[in-house]
Amino acid sequence: MEKTKCLIIGSGPAGYTAAIYTGRANIPTLLYEGLQPGGQLTTTTEVENFPGYPDGVDGTQMMDDLRRQALRFGCEIRSGMAVKADLSAAPYHITIEDGTVVEADTVIIATGATAKYLGLEDEKKYAGMGVSACATCDGFFYRRKTVAVVGGGDTACEEATYLAGLAVKVYLVVRKNYLRASEIMQKRVFDNPKIEVLFEHNVVGLFGTDGVEGAHLVKRLGQPDESRYDLAIDGLFLAIGHRPNSDIFRPYVQTDETGYILTEAGTPRTGIPGVFAAGDVCDPHYRQAIIAAGSGAKAGLEVDRYLTEKGLK
Repeated sequence: MEKTKCLIIGSGPAGYTAAIYTGRANIPTLLYEGLQPGGQLTTTTEVENFPGYPDGVDGTQMMDDLRRQALRFGCEIRSGMAVKADLSAAPYHITIEDGTVVEADTVIIATGATAKYLGLEDEKKYAGMGVSACATCDGFFYRRKTVAVVGGGDTACEEATYLAGLAVKVYLVVRKNYLRASEIMQKRVFDNPKIEVLFEHNVVGLFGTDGVEGAHLVKRLGQPDESRYDLAIDGLFLAIGHRPNSDIFRPYVQTDETGYILTEAGTPRTGIPGVFAAGDVCDPHYRQAIIAAGSGAKAGLEVDRYLTEKGLK
């Protein structure tokens, strides 16, 4: 069994920023990077809305910058994923996939949330080349272009409306014959002349040489009047939800019905003393790198305060 003052589970803007703060506070910190070192931003080609990069920056490069900054302040960073948690009493115990058990006085959960995809091979093929799960992250690249958004809930309507402010045309591809979104979001979509809703449609594939040039669509899939056709688009945005990576913590921390960890208003505190959550694992609303980084900073500060108050520092 290994011991540390602070264990950070997950990387990305939240985890790395938390490590920068705990490291600068001279707190021995161990960080496990998780399934996707660097988080979701490593699947993004260019990040243009993170302060400090006026010309934009490659997502992987930005995460590497944050990682190196955390290392500079003494954080020990390891590859590996947490597979079991015991948060029943302090010090807390986290089991890593290789069997290592880490005993920690404080824990920062920064495991993120994974975007749901349709499960098409073409989604992987065109990742970063026309397929995105974040309109506010990547919409800027589709100014004066034609895009499609998949989904029928509030998020999909919100993304379609946002993209309509940039693109010349937005198709909202909806599997059902109705929208699940709230009335006000539906009204915004139907009132927007740039948005066309394609009810009872499924995206079954994508095509293009150096990026997405179109989508293969099926109307009324499985019905006698089923029809198939190709739709010319420059980008496809998935808005069918996210799944927070919180499963191993759910027996101990409070979550909403989807699994997002609930924290005390305006803080990263989970209700368990010394256990904090930061980033997308506790943020169903914004899912932005700068907000995740800010919550990571809060978590790092809270760790310092907790350890000081407990006389553990």
